[in-house]
Amino acid sequence: MIGLVSLRTARLLHGAALTALLTGTPLLARAGEDARAWLQKMSHALETRNYDGTFFHLSDGRVETMRIVHRYVDGHVTERLQSLEGAGREYVRSNGRLTCYLPDKHTVLVEQRQSPVPFISALPHFGPGVDRFYRISSLPDERLLGKDVRVISVDPKDEYRFGYRLWLDPKTAMPLKTQLCDAQGHVLEQILFAKLEMPKSIPDRELRPAVSTAGMHWIVQGPTEAKAAVDGTFRPAELPPGFRLAAAAEQTIGAAKRPAEHLVYSDGLATVSLFVEPEAAAAVATGTAARAPMRGLARVGSSFAFSTVVEGHQVTAVGEVPAQTVEFIAHAVRAWGGAAGPVASLPVH
Repeated sequence: MIGLVSLRTARLLHGAALTALLTGTPLLARAGEDARAWLQKMSHALETRNYDGTFFHLSDGRVETMRIVHRYVDGHVTERLQSLEGAGREYVRSNGRLTCYLPDKHTVLVEQRQSPVPFISALPHFGPGVDRFYRISSLPDERLLGKDVRVISVDPKDEYRFGYRLWLDPKTAMPLKTQLCDAQGHVLEQILFAKLEMPKSIPDRELRPAVSTAGMHWIVQGPTEAKAAVDGTFRPAELPPGFRLAAAAEQTIGAAKRPAEHLVYSDGLATVSLFVEPEAAAAVATGTAARAPMRGLARVGSSFAFSTVVEGHQVTAVGEVPAQTVEFIAHAVRAWGGAAGPVASLPVH
């Protein structure tokens, strides 16, 4: 997988007198509506514009220079993400297929996907209903890359999600800088574009990997197949506020003999992937599996993952959310007969 995590910043507004409140409230409401409109413009631009950019990715005290090429033609998206340093890893997404070129591992990993997943986690895509769980506001304009840019703050209303701060180009609404923050306002991940071009067309050669695949080992993951809920599957009995099942699929992972369930939960902005692997049942019972079941919390960049075993099945929840969110979802998993779905906690207001 490519990148992950989120970031939070708080902004306090106050009025000194009743007159200021009465006259300021409509202005604040319009400011909130304006901020949401800018987020919609940004999401549309990220998906439907052609762009070729070089950016710095800052996470865990490390800085990596990367290039992204995104082409949109007649509803079809092709993307290439390239690390410009180190091993020079590259990722290409097209036609429901994600190909990962890993020269340092002498491996090419191919994953089949039904739905597109954004390459860069710190470039968020906002779905409907986001303002139920996040406070969206405009901050004063700032100067960036030689121009005045719009600054939007997206702050979570509870401890189950991270927040964002976004610096948007005033003409295109493309994010020139983004920050993902935790509840204390600490920046977990940051993306800063050094160069961003939006050509009318992008030739095929710009979307081909520069990595030589000679002698590399190819691993093709089994296709991800959308599925409906059936008897005997596993689901969280309860979910954090606002999270709903967004997608359910089956996917064969590595050399596994049986497919794993892959469930995606979202609040319209943050997403959590839940994997349930049936092979762990035999591992627990016989101890003959190639690897022991995983348990506990792990952090990868700005993402958290929590693993446990439920009725002999390996359960792992991972996402760009706080640790308590993935723990909540993984611990809530139970065998579900399909008679009733998972219960979501009451929404935050």
